[in-house]
Order: sequence, then C-alpha cells, then structure tokens
Amino acid sequence: MSCQALFLSRSLGSDSSHAAMSTRRGVPSRDGPAGPDMDRVIFRSDTILRDFEESKPGDSGASAMNADEKEEEAVGRGGGGEKEERESREECRSDCGVSVDEDGDLDVVRRPRDSAPLERGVEGRDMICPIILTQGDGAPCEGEEDSGEEEEFLELGAGTGITSIIAATLAKTVFCTDVGQDLLSMCERNVTLNRHLLDSAGGEVKVRSLDWLGDDFSTETGAEFSWTEEEVADLHDNTTLLIGADVCYDEELTNGMFRTLYRITSNLRHPSAVYISIEKRLNFTLRHMDISCEAYDHFRRCLDDLGDMDDGKTKFTVDPVPAQFPQRFHYERIEQLELWKITASPL
Repeated sequence: MSCQALFLSRSLGSDSSHAAMSTRRGVPSRDGPAGPDMDRVIFRSDTILRDFEESKPGDSGASAMNADEKEEEAVGRGGGGEKEERESREECRSDCGVSVDEDGDLDVVRRPRDSAPLERGVEGRDMICPIILTQGDGAPCEGEEDSGEEEEFLELGAGTGITSIIAATLAKTVFCTDVGQDLLSMCERNVTLNRHLLDSAGGEVKVRSLDWLGDDFSTETGAEFSWTEEEVADLHDNTTLLIGADVCYDEELTNGMFRTLYRITSNLRHPSAVYISIEKRLNFTLRHMDISCEAYDHFRRCLDDLGDMDDGKTKFTVDPVPAQFPQRFHYERIEQLELWKITASPL
C-alpha cells in the first residue's frame, strides 16, 4: 500500500504508476481470482484507497467509496461518532476556558506590545541580555590594563548590539554597524534599554549602517542610520580597534567583510587592531561526503590572503589569540571557538 500511495502522490495518471499498481492487483490470489483492476478506477479528491485493500478478491463489482458516501453510510447505520467526539472536545475546551479559532486551533493570547516611547526609561522592559550583562565583572580595574577611554571602536556586523554596548564601557565612542532598517532599529532600542551602563562609564554607541557589499559609507542626508561627513572623518582620525563577533558564515559576505576591513584600515590615521571571533561549525556535506566546515575554511583563506598582501601602503599581520585571557562573562569556551587578531600598520 505504501508503494501505491507514493506513486499516486508523485505521478498520478502516468503509465508507470498504473503498471505498478495493476501488476500487484493482477496477481491471482490463493483464495480466488485477481481483485478489481486499479486502471479502471476513476480517482477523485475524496477517494479512499483503503477500500481497495479491504475489498475481497473476486468482487468484480467493488468500487472506490468516497468520503461523502462513507459518511452517509455511517449516519444511516446510526453512527455519527465523529460528530459526538467533536462536540465532546468543544465542550471540554469550553469547560477549561480554552479558546480556539475558526479552524479549531488553539487561540494563543500573546502579551501586548508596549507602544510607549523608549524615552520614559527602562523600567518594566527587559534588557538586551540580563544574564551576560549582570554576570560579568564589569570593566577592567584601574591600572589593570589600558581602558581605551579616549579611543574609538568600530564593530562590524553588530547584530543585537551587545558587543558594542560592552565595548562602550571601555571606549569613548563605538560605531555599531550592520545593515537593514529592522536590525539597526533593534540595535538602537537595545542601546537605549542599557543606557545606564553607558552613562556610568561615559561611553557612547552610535548605530550606523555599513553594507559590506557596498563601496563606501552611506552619507545620504536625512536617512536614518546614515553617516555624516564629520563622523566618517572622525572614524578615520581616531579609530584604533575594530571588532567582529561571529560574522563569517557565508562566503560572499565574508569576502565583502574583508574588502570593507581592508578599505577602512588602509585609511586610518593610526595603527589599528582587528579582533574577529569565529566558531568552527562542523557539518556533514554531500559535496565532500565527509565532515567539513566550508565557512571556516574560506575565512582562513581570506586571513591568509590579507596577511600576504603587499600593497605598499599597509602591512597586515595575522595571529591567533590563545584563549588564556580572563573570562569575564558566562559562556562555554569550546575548542571550536577561536579568536584572531589582525594588526594593520601604515608603511
């Protein structure tokens, strides 16, 4: 029966499907002659195939019974169990206070969105990631390491903006960049919800659009999340650190990120460092018929190409960073989690 259903679902009406079904039905049975010929049956949308299986061999007058006929027969015999069961379910839902839609699915009551403006404060709203932001030890202690409070950072592919928010507790200004109106609006909201962290540290997060597949900064006048000419100049004059957290998962986007990285670092006034974290995600691929990590392999090739580049303008040095530094936030340092440092020095 399973073979018949498969043929019917894929190629109903083709010669091969009829041949397969007719061959099975045409085999004589030990109890009598072959059953009804499936090729003679006209299939409709409500035809019940089970009736062919249940028909006795030799019943040449057997025919497919559709759903309407089955229901009429059940009602004629005093049936209607399905109707009674449906009514019982509805009564149970009514007694339990469960509401359903017109299709009989559960009608889930969702928490209404808070349409009040963000300026009223963060009271009553969830922070971006309370576990991460509250379990850390905070900014480095005075004298422990250079806090970079007079520096400017740039994050590539910020996503939710959490890395930029934390970085702003160490730097004067962080440019939080990504693409897409919805995504950038979410970053802006998360920055607003965690404003208390920035105010106490004196840092600022500026959410801006940066398309790796584009050629330059978007400076369209009046457009939300666009750059001003002053901000672009400020970026080139004062930025010393660029960061990217888990941003290499697609070859085209990885190529675009490295092009953007090269273009920006080559035009910075001061030497800069780039930190990129990546997780080596292993998957079984049909192309290799083996476990591989194509996104990670492509990322490493791009790293090697950048390190080997000789443009006479900027020298790039690529080094892995051993995970031996203090862990300030709660996360699992798995073996596949890597951190890479790129140093860009003007020649």
